Amino acid sequence: MAKQTSEGSATNATASHPARNSLRRILALVRKESWQVVRDPSSIAVGIVMPMILLILFGYGLSFDLKNLPVAMVIEDSSAEARNAVSGFELSPYFQTHRVMTMAEAQRLLMNKTVNGIVRIPPQFARDVEAGTAEIQFVVNGSDANTARIALGYAQGAVGIAAARQMAEGKMVSNGATIELEPRLWFNAANDSTYFLVPGLIVLVMTLIGALLTALVIAREWERGTFEALFVTPALPSEILLGKTVPYFVLGMLGLALSVIGSQVLFGVPLRGSLWILVVVSTLYLLVALGIGLLISSLTKNQFVASQITLIVTFLPAMMLSGFMFDIRSMPYAIQVITHIFPARYFVSVLQTLFLAGDIWPVILPNAAVLAAMAAVLMTASVFATRKKLG
Repeated sequence: MAKQTSEGSATNATASHPARNSLRRILALVRKESWQVVRDPSSIAVGIVMPMILLILFGYGLSFDLKNLPVAMVIEDSSAEARNAVSGFELSPYFQTHRVMTMAEAQRLLMNKTVNGIVRIPPQFARDVEAGTAEIQFVVNGSDANTARIALGYAQGAVGIAAARQMAEGKMVSNGATIELEPRLWFNAANDSTYFLVPGLIVLVMTLIGALLTALVIAREWERGTFEALFVTPALPSEILLGKTVPYFVLGMLGLALSVIGSQVLFGVPLRGSLWILVVVSTLYLLVALGIGLLISSLTKNQFVASQITLIVTFLPAMMLSGFMFDIRSMPYAIQVITHIFPARYFVSVLQTLFLAGDIWPVILPNAAVLAAMAAVLMTASVFATRKKLG
């Protein structure tokens, strides 16, 4: 009787602590999956070696053509000479002009990344033209060095066209007065394209680890039947998924740390924003990537199919449709709309802002909110898809 009482008490104690039992099962699954990751050379290669390789390969400048570059026009002189100078920008196919009243308003638009540059016609511009000392100030966002470099060339061309038109109309003074452009680069004074490319590499690293690697490993377990073998255990589907993803989350954060350190040591890319904000936003994107990998593997159960789908919906958009390599504003409007469904677009915007501009909350908060919503939806969908397989 005493023995039965003891066994009954133990059973009641176990049943009275479901949270403790759940945590014990999750830790056991995490421990098992961690050992599997450590014993898998491919996982170590993707999590540790790949970030450094990508930093080295993509840490060089690329040249791209641009059109419809948004610029704010601050016109402080109402003379005919000022209007002629402005027309060089307004009639150019490379610029999309937005007139504002003050320089402060233009700077706010530049900080919020609504525009990429500011064209300022100073007061008494017409008098300076007559004196031969006229200048037009052109402030350009230098966080994208390639865009800034091309924009400067376009601006010089626009000013040159305006000056040639003025001379052809006989409005230039006889002493050979010309209009000069005074360029300034914000956020990237050295005009180094590495400053723009290296932060975007973190997106590729997190995508490889979070989505592609997770989808392949989980799909491989589906093929071998080891994943389904876990269903006969007391572990819930949510506990199984959590135990499977925690090691890859840690691996992804390790890749983030290596990428940030490499950007500082190898290329000297500044981190002007908060490191903690970078960690929080990177965590949100990594959860999104993990959710995508889990969902695809649960639906396909095949390594080859999972790898192809993951490549199409995550890695390729992260390279081509996120703003990492190509300016989204230069894409056709239909493609610009499509880019909103890819999480890499929001992560790239936050990374470039944190590294090169600082803690610009009008850019960080909306993008982080979208990533958080995506992470919640994808994780919930992953659990639901796995639960459906149990029925």
